[in-house]
Amino acid sequence: QVQLVESGGGLVQAGGSLRLSCAASGRTFSNYAMTWFRQAPGKEREFVAAIKWSGTRTSYADFVKGRFTVSRDNAKNTVYLQMNSLNAEDTAVYYCAAARQYYSGTTPIGAIDYWGKGTLVSVSS
Repeated sequence: QVQLVESGGGLVQAGGSLRLSCAASGRTFSNYAMTWFRQAPGKEREFVAAIKWSGTRTSYADFVKGRFTVSRDNAKNTVYLQMNSLNAEDTAVYYCAAARQYYSGTTPIGAIDYWGKGTLVSVSS
C-alpha cells in the first residue's frame, strides 16, 4: 500500500501561483511514477502531469505545458506540482496518484494504483 496526502491547495487570483505537495508513505516511493490529475466541478477527472520514478522524464497535458512543473524528491518521499499563470479554468480538485509505469504521454486513469484524497485549488478571475 502507498498512502498519498496532498497539500498546498487554496484560493489564488488569476495570474498567480501555487505549489502543491504530495507526501507518500508505505511502499517504496521511488518505485512508482507519480502523477497529478484534476477534476473540475461537473467534469471528468483528467491527467495533468507525470514524472518517472527517477525524475529524469516528465510529461504534461497540453493545457498546462509551459505553466506547470512537476518534480519529486525521493529522499523526502514527496512530489510537487508548481503551478504558475493560473486561470479560472484551472479551478479543480487536484489529486496525486502513483502508478507502476511511467507513460510519456497521458497516463491513463486505469494505470493508477493509488490515489490521494485531493486538494482544492480555486482561481478567482
